Amino acid sequence: MARVVVVVGGGFGGLASAARLAKLGHKVTLVERSPSLGGALSSVSTDEGFGWDAGPTSTLLPAVVRDLFRKTGRPLEREPGDVDLVARDLVREHRFEDGSVLRLPGGSRSAQLAAFDALGPGLGEQWVAHVASYSDAWDLLRRDHLERPWDAALAPKALTDLLTGREVLHRRLRRTFRDERLRLVAGHPFVADGHDLRNVPAWQGVLAYVEQRFGSWTVPGGMARLGTVLAERLGTRGVTVLTGTTAHDLVVREGRVAAVATSAGELDADVVVCAVDPRRLPALAPHVARTMPAIPPVVCHLGLSDADALPDLPHEVVLHGDPMLVVRTGGRAPEGAAAWTVHGRGRLAEDLLLALARHRLDVRDRVVVRVDRSPRDLVDAWGGSPLGVLWQGRATVRARLGPTTPVPGVYAAGAHATPGSGLPFVGLSAALVAQAVGPA
Repeated sequence: MARVVVVVGGGFGGLASAARLAKLGHKVTLVERSPSLGGALSSVSTDEGFGWDAGPTSTLLPAVVRDLFRKTGRPLEREPGDVDLVARDLVREHRFEDGSVLRLPGGSRSAQLAAFDALGPGLGEQWVAHVASYSDAWDLLRRDHLERPWDAALAPKALTDLLTGREVLHRRLRRTFRDERLRLVAGHPFVADGHDLRNVPAWQGVLAYVEQRFGSWTVPGGMARLGTVLAERLGTRGVTVLTGTTAHDLVVREGRVAAVATSAGELDADVVVCAVDPRRLPALAPHVARTMPAIPPVVCHLGLSDADALPDLPHEVVLHGDPMLVVRTGGRAPEGAAAWTVHGRGRLAEDLLLALARHRLDVRDRVVVRVDRSPRDLVDAWGGSPLGVLWQGRATVRARLGPTTPVPGVYAAGAHATPGSGLPFVGLSAALVAQAVGPA
């Protein structure tokens, strides 16, 4: 029997949940506080003709995105305008304080072996052995935690032991690598998302295995195009979309969700999907009181002149140090110009461009336009952090909601309902919600 579903949140998690549930035959309404959909999967642009992806510029596990489109209608590669995912040659480039450089390829064990051997004798074998040590953990997580709804009481003992283990990633990396550069590479994705490695469970290092096995993928023209195409998919599936509408709280009657109180009035619901930070809904907030959001970085979008005279950088360069800077190239720009985005983490006691200049990437005299966004700006714009829950040790696994919640009829998807940030985890969370709700 078709149920009335209200999805709260129009980011990737909400869009994916709405599309999947509508395809299963439910009557779906999506509520989004902003005037447009997409959340972090959107873009920033200026009148001068520059544009940047507001959030991720690439994704891992392309099958997650392709499965979403295939299961909700037309496959991604058949969408008009060449929107298919394209593999990148490099995951990213790492530059270290001693002047050495690692160009990290993805999708190939042998390529990573050669890249680390170029960094130093024997480092390749150390790296590939470290990555291989996560093979069993990945199979266990994928099969019993990421691809089907997880019940702590029914979970296999091996999964429970993995998720509740005491070892943290900081300790694992210190024990595994003597060379600090390898520790920096392995820990970078978590530091970039605002986590302290002393609080990140060691099993999260499985991300290195995913990068090696599946590589990094992007969409020509910018990842924000995925959000646009997915929003259009909602129209195809008959989803009612209410933008500029704030969800205030859940309405619970007789112990079960009955409606969502919004700025446009109450919306009756048999099922509610929370695809935002649960703190925004008072009925769910007490259930996540022990968690904290991972705070976004300081972001600076740059429109630069004279592109031919700029350093030739790959799509993503990590400049290790304190602060740690991440430079992303390849934004949209007028002819002869370039668009970069700079992220900053750590002790940001100076302007980002001055910090960039100290790494011999001085572009201060080429700035045509600059858009600065503080962590608070980003949280305010998106109604929460797209980086999900801050790791505070192994207890974080149980403190986080998703795909079910303690409120009957309410489910959780999105960054705050997953063990990691990024499109793959968020996309999998939406698939879990669809499985838990079931077909009409």
